[in-house]
Amino acid sequence: MIETATAFWLGIMTSLSPCPLASNIAALSFCLRGAPSGRGAAGRGAAYSVGRAAAYAGLAVLIASAGLSIPLVSDFLQRTINKALGPILVLTGAVLLDLLPLNFGSWRPNEAWTARLLRGGALGSAGMGFLLALAFCPVSAAIFFGALIPLSLKSGSAFGLPFVYGLATGLPVLVLAAGTAGGAAALAKGYEKAVLIERWARPATGIVLVSVGIYFTLRYIFQVL
Repeated sequence: MIETATAFWLGIMTSLSPCPLASNIAALSFCLRGAPSGRGAAGRGAAYSVGRAAAYAGLAVLIASAGLSIPLVSDFLQRTINKALGPILVLTGAVLLDLLPLNFGSWRPNEAWTARLLRGGALGSAGMGFLLALAFCPVSAAIFFGALIPLSLKSGSAFGLPFVYGLATGLPVLVLAAGTAGGAAALAKGYEKAVLIERWARPATGIVLVSVGIYFTLRYIFQVL
């Protein structure tokens, strides 16, 4: 239960970070173009979230399968996961706190891809979610590979936790798409609230990750707790 709640919160945190938030805004525009009515847009928003969840869950399963299918790697992970988790969480928290800058480009679907997906209805929205989920930026990569994957390996939930995480990353699109009946003013207000939440949630999450990482480091590496 705690692992599921943590995965959900990490997904929300990812969705509100600047780069994924920009992707979600673009996805919201995509959903509204394909289905301007509130119900239709909400359906596409839900499909988009499921697409993101499928991408993250599939990637996590591949990572887990590749590692656990090799006896030496599997044995190494089982013996060192607690020791490795501490430094990894500290580094992930440092990224969220902007103490460890990362800079690399991310891929976005071009107009041709967008047009094809737009004609695909809800399935196209799911495809958009799938593609954008794999367009990692520094924050989303740090959270997914640095926090979620170790948590999934430790808890033995290579599919479930990443799927919950993926659903949460698309939740803003679903909520805002469902609220299209409120008009542009309501959407703008929702966006402003998301930005405001991110301003305190991101550093708070970073502090928690660093703190937990220090605890794991002290306990499992230095064995002082």
